Amino acid sequence: MELRCAMTGKVLDDPSDGIYDDGEWIHWDWINGQIEDQELRAEFPHADIELIHSFELLVSAAVSYRDLTGRYLQIWGELGEFYAEIKYGLRRHKPHAPGSDGKIGNAFVEVKTISPEKGTGSVQVKRAGNFGQLIVVKISPDFEFEARLVERKNLRKGTGKHARLRWDDAPAAK
Repeated sequence: MELRCAMTGKVLDDPSDGIYDDGEWIHWDWINGQIEDQELRAEFPHADIELIHSFELLVSAAVSYRDLTGRYLQIWGELGEFYAEIKYGLRRHKPHAPGSDGKIGNAFVEVKTISPEKGTGSVQVKRAGNFGQLIVVKISPDFEFEARLVERKNLRKGTGKHARLRWDDAPAAK
């Protein structure tokens, strides 16, 4: 008799590949996937699980490309905005919308990304932009992501066209 997972239909090669519960077999892969999804939902409570998995696939593709070619894909801004979307619940505007990248609640938000190739560890943002919050996303050479949410009022005052913010000066996430 063939044993099948009641959740996925996947064949269990051996009874140790799953557990028998309430008259049904459940494969360990399905159980582990549920645990992983639960951890992802805890880390990214504002995002749909499918969106989180899409982000992970995109990052995995960028890592594979770097490992194969020794070069980075130049998709830093998109990765930064995507991360802000799943981390903070950013609802992005249509591409190339002027003034800001999206909204969190009623607040207009600009996203800037510090890539592993950027040596300065800082970002600059147009003072004329229509945003109340700035999310700075930092991506390490190992594709680890960190982000900091900064209120516009906390940017340095000045008269230039751009405001500059160093990662070390951005308040750490709470």
